[in-house]
Amino acid sequence: MKPYSGVYENGNCKRIFNYRLSRARRVVENVFGIMASVFRVFRGPILLEPEKVRDITMTCVLLHNFLRKSRSSNSIYTPPGIFYTENNDGIVIPGSWRTEQNCTKSMFPLQRVPRKSGLGAKMVRDQFAEYFMTSGTVEWQENAK
Repeated sequence: MKPYSGVYENGNCKRIFNYRLSRARRVVENVFGIMASVFRVFRGPILLEPEKVRDITMTCVLLHNFLRKSRSSNSIYTPPGIFYTENNDGIVIPGSWRTEQNCTKSMFPLQRVPRKSGLGAKMVRDQFAEYFMTSGTVEWQENAK
């Protein structure tokens, strides 16, 4: 999903949407970064049929969730400091998994590609922005930086 372009004042629904989208992206980046550092299959292109790639990915996600929830493996699999965090000032602190993956070839930075979003995508984004301001509001979203 594409964030709204521009700069918005605190409390603006577009600013809050961008903040919430950014937080969601960090969660996904944490998970895939940790999974790529543990499950080597994600360190490069997976040259298999899409159905097999889906099965491998889902298996790794299940193993990831199991290792995170297990009392005996959680502190080993995801030690403190491995995830991105955000301090009280809204400053993002990178997770240690990023520095441990010096040979990973699957986590290239995204390139900016100019393109115009379709009307349907913009409508979905607007619906999420409205939801975040009404029934989907959370107390910390006002801290949007």
